[in-house]
Amino acid sequence: MLRIFFSSEDIIRTRVAPAADPVWETILSLHLLQRRRPEPVMAGWRRDVAHTLRRDGTAAQHRLLFALNPPQGYFPDFLTPYVSRDGFEAGLEAIRSTPIRQLHRDMTVLAGENALPSSAPELARGEPGALRRLTGSMRAYRETAISPYWPRIQAAVEADRIRRSRALLDGGTEGLLASLRPSMRWESGVLDVYDYPYQRELRIEGRGLLLVPSFFCSRVPVALLDPDLPPVLVYPVDRLGGILPAAGEPDLVPAKRNPEERAALAALLGRTRAAVLETIDGGCSTGEVARRLQISAAAASQHTTVLRNAGLIISQRERNTVLHTLTPLGRAILDH
Repeated sequence: MLRIFFSSEDIIRTRVAPAADPVWETILSLHLLQRRRPEPVMAGWRRDVAHTLRRDGTAAQHRLLFALNPPQGYFPDFLTPYVSRDGFEAGLEAIRSTPIRQLHRDMTVLAGENALPSSAPELARGEPGALRRLTGSMRAYRETAISPYWPRIQAAVEADRIRRSRALLDGGTEGLLASLRPSMRWESGVLDVYDYPYQRELRIEGRGLLLVPSFFCSRVPVALLDPDLPPVLVYPVDRLGGILPAAGEPDLVPAKRNPEERAALAALLGRTRAAVLETIDGGCSTGEVARRLQISAAAASQHTTVLRNAGLIISQRERNTVLHTLTPLGRAILDH
């Protein structure tokens, strides 16, 4: 179990990452890809990515990257820098700028548990060429394993963020932390993370905690090993039944709606159902749909059921409330 101790100042400074973190998703997907018994909901993604890597003959290029990210156990802290919340390229630049002392420390810990390729010592010494090759490998791997699926990853993370924001509005930061059950429990200033692979305590000491919702985080939340680094806790989001599309699905780019497009949407779905879809943009409950559109709760439930069955919205139960958010397909229909 991991026990994270909060002061009152830590509670005030705790927040949720603004979006899916592209570096964390890349690194955690490597762990999932290499597991012998992958989660069934991710079997299609794993099969497609493994096939593409074999077909393209890029296994040798990624040998060090895979070695740095074993399917279980420790992986180096320097691979997931705090600034990656500002984007993938910002994260890669931070990796290339990792202090040699940190590289040596992280690589020593990793080598104590795993066999590493012959190129690992160059990385441990901080040789610029080794760091450039590593970040180049991360960029190439991401294009295969993450980028084609990015809209779906973002959708699942955004659905989770909406849940957390509602918990924050209803109960403050303590309500937010309490909403992380059942894999975690918040009580009396301590966040207990169940099923953590080690017995460990982390004292935040006034720095606050960054909560990072992650699609590829598998069951157990992840924290950095080095207690001196900014405190981060990566936790798994609901994958919503495995919503990853086939590789190559294009990004869904939002566009502003005009009156003609609104009319076309109403003609496609019906005026009320189109209004329900627009109301759900940003997330809301069935009761809120009914109140905003001045329709009965039964009618709101019927419309959301139809939209959910059509793959346009996602519905998640939070205690006595069902929260609806748009899927990428729902957003594409709404925004085009």
